[in-house]
Amino acid sequence: MSTPEAAVRQSTPSAQAGAQRRHNEGHGRRLTAAFEALEAFPALAESRNRLLRLVSMERVSAGDVVAAVESDVALVIATLRLANQVEGRSRGRVESVVKAVELLSPESVQALASRARTYDFFERSSVWDAAPERFRLHGIATQRAADRLATETNYEHRDRLMVTALLHDIGKLVLMHAYPGYPGQVHQGARTPEERIHRERRELGVDHALVGGVLARRWGLPKAVASVIERHHADDAIGEAAFVRLADMLAHYAQGSQVSPTELLKTARSIGLGPAELRTVMYDLPYPTTGKRRQIDPCPLSGRELEVLKRLAEGKVYKQIALELKLSTSTVRTHLHNIYGKLGAVDRAQAVLIATERGWL
Repeated sequence: MSTPEAAVRQSTPSAQAGAQRRHNEGHGRRLTAAFEALEAFPALAESRNRLLRLVSMERVSAGDVVAAVESDVALVIATLRLANQVEGRSRGRVESVVKAVELLSPESVQALASRARTYDFFERSSVWDAAPERFRLHGIATQRAADRLATETNYEHRDRLMVTALLHDIGKLVLMHAYPGYPGQVHQGARTPEERIHRERRELGVDHALVGGVLARRWGLPKAVASVIERHHADDAIGEAAFVRLADMLAHYAQGSQVSPTELLKTARSIGLGPAELRTVMYDLPYPTTGKRRQIDPCPLSGRELEVLKRLAEGKVYKQIALELKLSTSTVRTHLHNIYGKLGAVDRAQAVLIATERGWL
């Protein structure tokens, strides 16, 4: 008895073309349905609740709001989509959560968070099960690795990188919804990210990076974001796509998964990191982040006040600060009094802590 595959091979060229066309149409319908399902992708309940608490406070810190949004895939997507729908010069051009929060009012962010669907680890949904949490954890790990790389290389588009690193695998959610056997059956036996992407192309005819880029464009996200998502597994990835590719590999490495040393080194070199710098980054990853925080909230201190505070943070006394800045001791005291007032600090330790947490030091 002949199989369906054998029948196709023995059929006429026109019949084979028809079978291929129906196969492609089936792929298209599956992916379209999955794209639509992603409209309801949930945010972690704790992330949503923290954001709501922040935006309801009397004094809202933009930096804290950005950090809360960036902690969750669904919140980042919703915030960027809303910001990119705003009429005017910003429409379709908002590439980072920082710019989105600057553009949107606290009331808009509050309404967005209130509408967000949520999930909780202890209350699994029948649609996504544990997928949102697994996805969020790897996204955050990749984002953290990307931030470390940005600090190491002084990368100028750090705010956008936080978005592309978090969203780099959104195509996996599409494939997961479109193909019940994904990723287990598709990735079976594949060990490294490169092996998994090749399996996807062979078994499905597409890969999650390409699908993710299509989804980002469908959402109206800027080209710079969509193209990085689409290219983050390319062998010849450069620029931000290479940053995300390396960060993805480092996240897998930090989580104990297998990665290719050759690909790690090749991708690191493409962003200007040699073996010594890469070893340092790999060593640091498991430990708490020590990189400099991004400056998001505007600094209320004058240039001279900031210079005084920097020296205070170094443990210098008034006389040393006065000597270095060619000021009188009384002038240094006056600057410190003003610094405490502007920051709402009661002493030097609190002033230094506040300025450090806000990224001003």
